[in-house]
Amino acid sequence: MQLIWLRSDLRQHDNTALAAAAARGPTVAVYLLSPQQWLEHDDAPCKVDFWLRNLRELSASLGQLNIPLLIRTASHWDQAPAELLKLCRQLKIAAVHVNEEYGVHESRRDAAVAETLKAEGITFHSYLDQLLFKPGSVLTKTESYFKVFSQFRKVCYERLHRSMPALVKAPGKQEKLEVSSDPIPDSVKGFSTPSQTLRDLWPAGEKEARRRLDTFTDAQIDYYQSERDFPAKPGTSQLSAYLAAGVISPRQCLHAALQSNQGEFESGKVGAVTWINELLWREFYKHILVGYPRVSRHRAFRQETEALAWRDAPDDLAAWQEARTGLPIIDAAMRQLLETGWMHNRLRMIVAMFLTKNLLIDWREGERFFMRHLIDGDLAANNGGWQWSSSTGTDSAPYFRIFNPLSQSEKFDSEGLFIKHWLPELAALNKKEVHNPADVGGLFGAADYPSPIVNLSTSRQRALAAFKNLPSRTSSGGDDE
Repeated sequence: MQLIWLRSDLRQHDNTALAAAAARGPTVAVYLLSPQQWLEHDDAPCKVDFWLRNLRELSASLGQLNIPLLIRTASHWDQAPAELLKLCRQLKIAAVHVNEEYGVHESRRDAAVAETLKAEGITFHSYLDQLLFKPGSVLTKTESYFKVFSQFRKVCYERLHRSMPALVKAPGKQEKLEVSSDPIPDSVKGFSTPSQTLRDLWPAGEKEARRRLDTFTDAQIDYYQSERDFPAKPGTSQLSAYLAAGVISPRQCLHAALQSNQGEFESGKVGAVTWINELLWREFYKHILVGYPRVSRHRAFRQETEALAWRDAPDDLAAWQEARTGLPIIDAAMRQLLETGWMHNRLRMIVAMFLTKNLLIDWREGERFFMRHLIDGDLAANNGGWQWSSSTGTDSAPYFRIFNPLSQSEKFDSEGLFIKHWLPELAALNKKEVHNPADVGGLFGAADYPSPIVNLSTSRQRALAAFKNLPSRTSSGGDDE
């Protein structure tokens, strides 16, 4: 008997470990609930709920193939080896199959499980699945991990030209086993149930993920490059939550994008090329996680920035978290996050720069808050984005590049449609006033909106001074080939 241990790969199609297990013989699937570990990792309640809802869909589709899905609990990953060994003994499992996960804790967990099983004569197989390229296979000429995205992307393109990662065939129906599927719990202790409104925005299951991918690549992808920066427009694929939970794979996304672009990934439709680049950014940050494990441990990629004199400003942090900074684009973005579990990517950069530069608050505070609220929260992408915005990371924005939230707002929400949607108290302002109600002096129905908590100009100078005072801004740079 074969066991597939499901983690961030909650799908039946193009699932490498599932296909490999089923090819070897009768297969059973297991999912471990790990609430203590999830709390330690700041996983958002809406994300845990999304996992459970997707498990329910997956259990039904695996059930049609006679593959039972069992639910076990290893509250902390330290308990995973014992829990899986117990199950393997019960079911007389010969081999356990998993899709690789990345990050320090994930790697340690898998190594401990493999060792425990091996001592009992049970083999442990792990497969490349949530990435297009195995970490360690895309390296510089000096055999080190890339630190600059454009150079990493160039090598990825060369590899894709040589061989395109193939989709994995879904397993067929197997003989009925004497094992029954477990019910999927409705909730997990320690994680609140999100609103029905939020759940409705993110329906579970592979069919929905596939529908979103098809809708996007059929038409929207053509406008992706020109519309993706405008939060009031439906310019993005809305697939990030499905990718993070593994309800759809990067291979499926890449194949669909190529199909819409006559097989081209460097030329042809600029929208398709831009979106494929975004898939490669996601890839890049996962490779960084493996190549530079310190980012998994909440350390800055640019080590000299650990010396930055961040402000301890709990009131400012709370105003940012609670969407009352007095800067409409920031507050509208934060309300979107709090109510939907998601934030538009352009806005993620704007609010991150505001927190780390204008408020000079440690990027780790923002990273943690995002993880606790994002349905698509992913350690590698979230950490990469925060470190990019705070100029502490790989390929980061130069420290002197500080987005001005007012000009960003005027540029990307010129009509104020996004702001007015999330801040209805500003609905009476015209499209010029809505970006900065402080100028209006509380007239025209903006009386109950707070004044800005910070002066953008002086706070910018403060940030520049803090970065200029660092010992050396290039010490950890290192050149890539």
